[in-house]
Amino acid sequence: MTFVQLIDCRTSQVEEMNRLLDKWVEQTQGKRTATHALVAQDRSDSTHVIEIVEFPSYEDAMRNSNLPETDRIFQEMVALCDEMPTFTDLDVVRDEQLNMRVARRLYDECVNQRRLDVLDEICSPDYQEHDANNDRDPITLAESKENMRQQFEAFTPTVRVENMLADGDLVMVRWDSTARHEGEFMGMPPTGKELRASGHSTLRFSEGRIVEAWWNWDLLHALREIGLIRFAE
Repeated sequence: MTFVQLIDCRTSQVEEMNRLLDKWVEQTQGKRTATHALVAQDRSDSTHVIEIVEFPSYEDAMRNSNLPETDRIFQEMVALCDEMPTFTDLDVVRDEQLNMRVARRLYDECVNQRRLDVLDEICSPDYQEHDANNDRDPITLAESKENMRQQFEAFTPTVRVENMLADGDLVMVRWDSTARHEGEFMGMPPTGKELRASGHSTLRFSEGRIVEAWWNWDLLHALREIGLIRFAE
C-alpha cells in the first residue's frame, strides 16, 4: 500500500529548505526509497511549510528514515525551523489521476466498443489531432471521428493499454492493437487477415476533456500485413 508522510514545519528560510531537499536527493542516490517529494507553502502564512513525501509502502518509508543521510539532513532541517517539525503518517486508500480515467474511455469505449458518440463526451469541441499518417495536420474532432468510422468498417480493432502515465495536463499511453481485415480499405477488398499494430499516444487535457492528441504508430507495417503494400526485398 502506498504510504505518504507529511512533514509540517514553520520556517522563514524556505529556499534553504529547498536546497536541503536537493542535497538529500543527491546524497541518497541509489539508496532512497522515496518516489515523489513535494514542498508546499501556506498562502495565508508564508512561514508554514509542508513537505509531502511518497513511498511504495510504510516499510519502504522506514528503511528510508534509517538512512544516515536522512538523519543528517533532518537535523539540518530542524535547525532551519522555528519549532520542531511534526509528522503525519498516511496510508493511501485512493489515488486516482482523473485525466487517466478519461483517457481509458477512449480505448475501452470508443475503440473496443465502437462507440464514437463517447468522443463528444471526452473531447473538447475544438479538439485537434496530430498523426503523421493523416493527409493534413492537425485534423478536427469531426475528421477524427470519420477516420475511426472508416477503420471500424474495414477492421474489428481491439486495443490493449499496456502503460499509462500522467504528467500535469498530459497523459501518455502505450498500446497494442489487433484487428481483422473484414471490409474494404483504401480500395482493397477484405482479406480476412489479422494484423497487429502498436504505438503510443499523448493526450493533452483541459477542464477534464481531451483538447489535443498526438498519435504515433506504424501504419506501413499494418498495411504490409494485409498485403496492401509490399516492401522491396
